[in-house]
Amino acid sequence: MRRLYLKKQKSDKKRNLRLAGVLFILLGVGVFLYFFFPIVSYQLFLTGQYTGNKIEVPLPKYLVVRQNNSFSSLISSGVNSLTSDFTDARNWYPNLTGQAEAKNFTKERVASYLLSIPNLKIEDAQVSTVDYDLEKHLVQYLGTSIPGENGTAVIFGHSTIPNLFNPKNYKTIFANMHTLKIGDEIYATVAGIKYKYKIFSVLITDPEDTNILSQSYDHSYITLVTCTPPGTIWKRLIVRATLESAVN
Repeated sequence: MRRLYLKKQKSDKKRNLRLAGVLFILLGVGVFLYFFFPIVSYQLFLTGQYTGNKIEVPLPKYLVVRQNNSFSSLISSGVNSLTSDFTDARNWYPNLTGQAEAKNFTKERVASYLLSIPNLKIEDAQVSTVDYDLEKHLVQYLGTSIPGENGTAVIFGHSTIPNLFNPKNYKTIFANMHTLKIGDEIYATVAGIKYKYKIFSVLITDPEDTNILSQSYDHSYITLVTCTPPGTIWKRLIVRATLESAVN
């Protein structure tokens, strides 16, 4: 009886060790996939999409981990996604010192306006100019110009993996923004006036690059900002459009 008991103990111990080994392997695979998902998602969603399109400063068509500091930025991105609240638009540009917010508050402001992007099936999405809550609406970065006036309206919106795209859900509203092309149209309705904008630039930047918040007062512009590759917070996808006309 004692021999059977000892044999059962050894059997249970081996089974527990095997189970622990499997769990550690699964944990390791999960961590690996999490931190390297930007590379995988880029290959899945963006490489084919951007081939042949006019993209400024695109992610390279090879494993981006070979770039200088790319590995460290990839790890940093993973850590930031776990420790930062990215439903708050202020956390998208950690190096921003707040200088953009100090501009243009002498102008008459509107609390919100509507944005439509026909090629993304986005119709009359609300854009707030008074807070940073991306779960409830799109967010215009405070201090940037309102559509229709000279300057640049910088509008932030959430993205996720394209399979979850829903144009009426603000958590997924910009998931397909990488499909926009130069020449596509964007409409902004402010105080009952509808403005038509046409996209002239699509580019990818680092989160450390805050130049996209700068204002150009020679004309009226819209800049759309979301995270890319889809489902990650690694880079920023920037779509810029210029005012064409007011629509009756």
